[in-house]
Amino acid sequence: MWAFHTPQPTQPPSLFNPPRTPPKLPSSSLTLNPSISNSTPNHNQLIQSLCKQGDLKQAFKLLFREPNPSQRTYEVLILSCADQNSLSLAQSLHSHISENGFDQDPFLVTKLISMYAALDSLDDARKVFDKTRKRTIFVWNALFRALTLAGFGEEVLGLYRKMNRIGLPSDRFTYTYVLKACVASECMVSLLNKGKEIHAHILRHGLEGYVHIMTTLVDMYARFGCVAHASFVFEKMPVRNVVSWSAMMACYAKNGKPFEALELFREMMIETQDSAPNSVTMVSVLQACAALSALEQGKLVHAYILRRGLDSVLPVISALITMYARCGELELGQRIFDRMEKRDVVSWNSLISSYGLHGYGKKAMQIFQEMIHQGVSPSPITFVSVLGACSHAGLVEEGKKLFDSMRKEHGIHPSVEHYACMVDLLGRANRLEEAAKIIDEMRIEPGAKVWGSLLGSCRIHCNVELAERASHRLFQLEPHSAGNYVLLADIYAEAEMWDDVKRVRKLLETRSLQKVAGRSWIEVRRKMYSFVSVDEPNPQIELIQSLLIKLAAEMKEKGYSPQTKVVLYDLDESEKERILLGHSEKLAVAFGLINTKKGETIRITKNLRLCEDCHSFTKFISKFTNKEILVRDVNRFHHFQNGVCSCGDYW
Repeated sequence: MWAFHTPQPTQPPSLFNPPRTPPKLPSSSLTLNPSISNSTPNHNQLIQSLCKQGDLKQAFKLLFREPNPSQRTYEVLILSCADQNSLSLAQSLHSHISENGFDQDPFLVTKLISMYAALDSLDDARKVFDKTRKRTIFVWNALFRALTLAGFGEEVLGLYRKMNRIGLPSDRFTYTYVLKACVASECMVSLLNKGKEIHAHILRHGLEGYVHIMTTLVDMYARFGCVAHASFVFEKMPVRNVVSWSAMMACYAKNGKPFEALELFREMMIETQDSAPNSVTMVSVLQACAALSALEQGKLVHAYILRRGLDSVLPVISALITMYARCGELELGQRIFDRMEKRDVVSWNSLISSYGLHGYGKKAMQIFQEMIHQGVSPSPITFVSVLGACSHAGLVEEGKKLFDSMRKEHGIHPSVEHYACMVDLLGRANRLEEAAKIIDEMRIEPGAKVWGSLLGSCRIHCNVELAERASHRLFQLEPHSAGNYVLLADIYAEAEMWDDVKRVRKLLETRSLQKVAGRSWIEVRRKMYSFVSVDEPNPQIELIQSLLIKLAAEMKEKGYSPQTKVVLYDLDESEKERILLGHSEKLAVAFGLINTKKGETIRITKNLRLCEDCHSFTKFISKFTNKEILVRDVNRFHHFQNGVCSCGDYW
């Protein structure tokens, strides 16, 4: 447990504008000879003016001719060095400041630390801090901010403990930086616990009235996936601003609760008459619409964005491209991209991932090459997107070349996510031994994502040996993830190893793990409907069940054969077929058939991978009812039309 100290009752003016306290110099240095003072010109105003004009070199020439540079002159020069990204001039200026006795001025020290942080020279920032004898809270905060932004969260927390031990009280800015430090690097459980300790300290000292502190708390819990904690903090906030609402919406949108995100947006629109949603808010709302494939609601949000003039904000445009693609309207996303006057790497990434999601791997690669040709440097996320596109389209050799080009041509070292993409690419193509070899040769720890990709591929191709190896590691890395146990049981069932199926199911029971229930969503007349199982209440459930039974019977005559192997229970065939008809995507399809007009596309989102039987069933339905059906599962889009799926049965 950390030792905390009560903050001072009076709040400081601002982190970025601490009191301007000149250094205490010897009295002799403060008394100028009147004759010298009258004859020596004062260049301070001119130096500051040159800095504002961007003529930093000329300003430096005058600085070396100015015998008494002011604190304000040094401040402007520091800011100019950061603005012009000149580390050499920054270090020269720092030396000049030290020679003139200003290196212990707390105000200038904070500016120097911020300058070095802006120039990506954290070692210099640390040296400034270490050489400062009297460290005010502003000096500590400046270093906390610099290290947090650079991702050195654990170092910040270590320094924070040291600050508390010497008895220096925190201010309200300190709390925002140390909370951000908890999620600056990897979101580990130990750092979550430290975040909770800081939360307790904030409450003990009555700081919950500061909206920026509480908003940072919401964001911290959101990053750890602690939605209930974030929601509790948000609900207890006495004052909320647009940033607070946006943070909570982002928490819901990024943690699998898109329904709640949209509901909170509606609540915000009703409650906050004086503060309109900003671009950050709209990105979260669009992400929620995308998660649910809520096309009609997404169009309403798009209209609101146009009315508010937010359609020129790059993150909003990228979110719009993604939203339309994830709602099945790839052409609309492409049209928005084509109309963009300015594009950044995020915009290109959105378009690449959109085509990949729909299975158009070659088109995604073409866009990637076009991006390179236009001089836009790819980011690590770019390669995750294009490798994923290759995986969905079965473009193995192309994907391998791209992976090799990361380091050789673009100077990007592959991360766990990139290796997971490669394992998935090779595994889906039934090159499992090659995928396993990549894992063995990794220079970094594979992690759950890589082993999960291998286990998923083993499920597709029923490779028991590699599945047991992958699941063994996953049980160690993710002991509470029921999905890994379910996948292994599926593989054993496919191989008809029923004793092993029972053993894995027993493990699930003894460890009190519960598999994630399959859930499907469908939008009808701008309203979202959710389906989990036949037991879930729905006014039309009897009609849905009877329609499914009728369709299944008629389709059997046309060649449909229920794939009962996906049911892992020792039951007779008729009971297995009954269970299959209760799968959430079938319920959603039936609901769509009942409630949509002729010629209207049915759009469904599934939280898990589409099972083989539902895939086969939906192909038959699309032909049997002459309906276009779009289903987005956890991996990709399935476009069913006239008995054919766009994935070519490769998913």
